[in-house]
Amino acid sequence: MFVSFFPRPKLFFISAVLWTALAVAIWYSFAGEIIGSSGDEPIGVSRFWTLRSLWFDLYFVLCVAVFTGFWMWLAPHPWTPWSIGGSALILFATYFQVQVNVVINDWFGPFYNLVQTALTKARPVTLGEFYGHISTFASIATVSIVVAVLTRFFVSHYIFRWRTAMNDFYVANWPRLRGVEGASQRVQEDTMRFATTMESLAVELISAVMTLLAFLPVLVRLSSSVTELPLVGAIPYPLVIAAVLWSVLGTGLLALIGIKLPGIEFFNQRVEAAYRKELVLGEDDATRADPPTLSGLFTNIRRNYFRLYLNFLYFNIGRFIYLQTDAVFAYILLAPTIVSGTITLGAMNQIIRAFGQVRSSFQYLVTSWSTIVDLLSIYNRLRGFEATLHGEPMLSIESVADPAGL
Repeated sequence: MFVSFFPRPKLFFISAVLWTALAVAIWYSFAGEIIGSSGDEPIGVSRFWTLRSLWFDLYFVLCVAVFTGFWMWLAPHPWTPWSIGGSALILFATYFQVQVNVVINDWFGPFYNLVQTALTKARPVTLGEFYGHISTFASIATVSIVVAVLTRFFVSHYIFRWRTAMNDFYVANWPRLRGVEGASQRVQEDTMRFATTMESLAVELISAVMTLLAFLPVLVRLSSSVTELPLVGAIPYPLVIAAVLWSVLGTGLLALIGIKLPGIEFFNQRVEAAYRKELVLGEDDATRADPPTLSGLFTNIRRNYFRLYLNFLYFNIGRFIYLQTDAVFAYILLAPTIVSGTITLGAMNQIIRAFGQVRSSFQYLVTSWSTIVDLLSIYNRLRGFEATLHGEPMLSIESVADPAGL
């Protein structure tokens, strides 16, 4: 899964984490101050090409170039341009989207303050002022859309290259793999699904971490406007603490409820593969795919799907209750502050958006659990190939006859 696309995967990923940590430490220690801030950052697209922003872009390119050059020297790999260069480009695009969200959050403050000024008639507000703010948002959104579209186009090619690498690797070892249960499906379908799902989850995880790093200081700053929380009263950094505790509670609860889902999804792939294989064999052999055999195989599919539906019922009850409560949780926290009238409409919207960004970063498992379930089932199936190639015993789940035995 990884050795086909990345050079020496275990060492590579460890070095990537260490190099990233070192690069971040250097940036925040002194490199980021080489070109210091010129005061308040502009609210608009001009923030993306300030000297400090351009210096960060150059710093990122230099760090990636050094890391790529090192690995091209240490362990030459035919897919290095895509596995390292492509991953770095996706990482930068993810960072850029987070910065867009930061700029939009900053835009909400003065815009809603202007709306409040107009509605309360505190001073005359002209259409030119109002449309000026709308124009600023439109320019930010345009940049965001262009980057998002181009990124998705690139990611599609990145995923297919990863699938190609896995496909070539497994096909080259097909004589040793053809005896594995559902081998054809694992090569033809699971490779694409693994690359797609892995990329999606990795980008979401990186985005969550970057969003947390970008918005946590914003939320700390905005917490100064919140004097107390319901029930607990005044505490230090109230919004940050509330976001962390609420997210950890939701993540732990849903992970506990959905703990059996990966195994059941794995069995879904097994029974589907057995049914599909019998149908394919029946195309060329009249003695195969007879009605009793197909009926028995389809009964296995029905039994497993009904078990999956039941487990998702429990999971979705907890998930939807949590997410619906989550939609108003920030307003509940701000209730004493709103009622006392100590913040403006613009500040309230900035707090709610920043709180939502920080909270969603901590809720990575909550929002991604269904996808993680799918990825784990695919991973377990492809690990069967890895075990066969390395002469290792198959995963224990491969020998379980029914998900009830998990």
